[in-house]
Amino acid sequence: MIISSYNPEASSTAKNISAFIDEYKHLGGQLPIVIENMNCGSFTESRSWKGTIKQILDKHSSSQDTPALVILLGQEAWSSYLTLGRQLYEQMNLKKNANDSLYKLMCNAPVICGMVSRNAIMLPEDGDSPKKWEPQSIDMLKDVPPFIKMAGYVYQYDVEKNLQLIKKLYPATKNIALITDNTYGGVCFQAFVKKEIKRFSKFNLILLDGRQSSIYTIIDRISSLPANTVILLGTWRVDKNNGYFMNNATYMMMDANPRIPAFSVTSIGLGHWAIGGLIPEYRMLGKDMALQAYQLSEKGGGYKTHIEFISNRYKFDSEKVESLQIERAKLPVDSEFINEKPSFFEEYKYIVFGVVFVISILLFGWLISLYHLMRTKKLKDELEISEAELRIAKEKAEESERLKTSFLANMTHEIRTPLNAIVGFSNVLAIGGNTQEEVVEYNKVIQTNSDLLLRLVNDILDISRLETGRLKFYYEECNVTSLCKEAYSSVESTCDKPIKFILNSPDPNFVLVTDVHRLQQVLLNLLSNASKFTKEGIITLDFKIDEKSQMVHFTVTDTGEGIPEGKEHLVFDRFEKLNEFKQGTGLGLAISKTIVSVFGGEIWVDASYKEGARFIFTHPIDLQSQDIFAK
Repeated sequence: MIISSYNPEASSTAKNISAFIDEYKHLGGQLPIVIENMNCGSFTESRSWKGTIKQILDKHSSSQDTPALVILLGQEAWSSYLTLGRQLYEQMNLKKNANDSLYKLMCNAPVICGMVSRNAIMLPEDGDSPKKWEPQSIDMLKDVPPFIKMAGYVYQYDVEKNLQLIKKLYPATKNIALITDNTYGGVCFQAFVKKEIKRFSKFNLILLDGRQSSIYTIIDRISSLPANTVILLGTWRVDKNNGYFMNNATYMMMDANPRIPAFSVTSIGLGHWAIGGLIPEYRMLGKDMALQAYQLSEKGGGYKTHIEFISNRYKFDSEKVESLQIERAKLPVDSEFINEKPSFFEEYKYIVFGVVFVISILLFGWLISLYHLMRTKKLKDELEISEAELRIAKEKAEESERLKTSFLANMTHEIRTPLNAIVGFSNVLAIGGNTQEEVVEYNKVIQTNSDLLLRLVNDILDISRLETGRLKFYYEECNVTSLCKEAYSSVESTCDKPIKFILNSPDPNFVLVTDVHRLQQVLLNLLSNASKFTKEGIITLDFKIDEKSQMVHFTVTDTGEGIPEGKEHLVFDRFEKLNEFKQGTGLGLAISKTIVSVFGGEIWVDASYKEGARFIFTHPIDLQSQDIFAK
């Protein structure tokens, strides 16, 4: 059963009832819905409301179709229902005879309320004059009789925070002129403001009460309000003559004294008169109440009834704030503004859209043109690059052909010479008739040329694997002094010239992480070259540790033929032999350069040394920092 305080055809009531019925049926509710109307008007009729709701409840409590659920819409129905409930509760406690069927209905049927306020007043008794009655504001939820199962949605007006807002924005305020009408809501709100304003001793309350004044007398009083007064808007719908005035009344009041600032607690006058205030976030509650009704009717005792409070929010009229020169910084940070002036974009959005569209078309055309221009340029650049790459490829091919020819020529010469010696002396041995000394000499020549041929093949394989990255390096710690001794001792033992070999070691115990075999290969190549080109004199191998550059410097110095000036860089090329009459493949220094490069060092000829030749190469002290182990 829906009990409406007002005519069900009234706008807000009709919308809530329609939304409730539609949502309840949509959720699958099966109970039939009955609508009862109290048709409450001005507060002058308030003494009869308790009797009106009792008649409605009696009618349904005595029938077989006792309501399983009661919906109360509006303050009047809610207050009347709770007042009747308190009366029945007191009668039961005093053991007076109460209407058993009515009491059972109120005990058994849960109640859902909507469009009501927590701040309420008791209804006047028969002896009280509604026009002069000054009730006390009470918290209605604390006075709900314990046998009533109450649920629904309740507003909580916050007068205190609105008065604090007035005090902050208008600190010189002395008077608060409260406008309320001749309705239950108006009288209820007036009582609540009287209670709350006691906390503000600075404020004097001026009542513009619709129970005792018509719209016209209130307008006269507004026009003569004293200085330092702020108007607080409560409710306005009915005056003392039961005349109904809605928005047009607030416009008339505003025009009576537009210089006085006005604040609203209930949204009355917001948008044309009131600056703003802390106001409940009003909304249609029909669907929400239908959900609670469905849960109560379908789940019964399994669903716990509860009251949900509608939250408040600061709302302000942007035009009023600007016209009264109120700084927005003084307003609460989470405030909502209405009547905001549209931004330039909002005001001219269609023109902006048109301009943007035209510019977009022009930009699109320009981009297409630019695209084709860039594409043409790119194709031209690619063609030029391709031409350059073809030229480079041609040069590389010619260089490769030249190198191949050079390689074949060198290999033909280098391989043929030892092979001729091996084959020739092998044939001489095979024929026989040689003395023992000759056999030994021939065997020695064959052995020497075999070693030379084997070294040539090994050098070719080494440089090939080094340049393709297939030669693996194995790193370990080694004593540098010992390694150098082994290298120069190996060369010294095979040297039959009057040459003195010297090793200079700054630290006999210095340990270096390296590939021992490859480092030794570099040292042997350099020492062998020095021995080959030195008829007599001194060959010196030394190393020094450079902490600043974190490098070990190895130096091989001889007193031999030396290197012609300007040709120092050529000695590291493959098959490059400055003296064609000397034995060798021309690969040793090329291999050494590649190995040193893999280590992360450099190798060069000291052009300033003129007494022979001096080769220097570097080796990192910390190979790991050079990321060598990843290779």
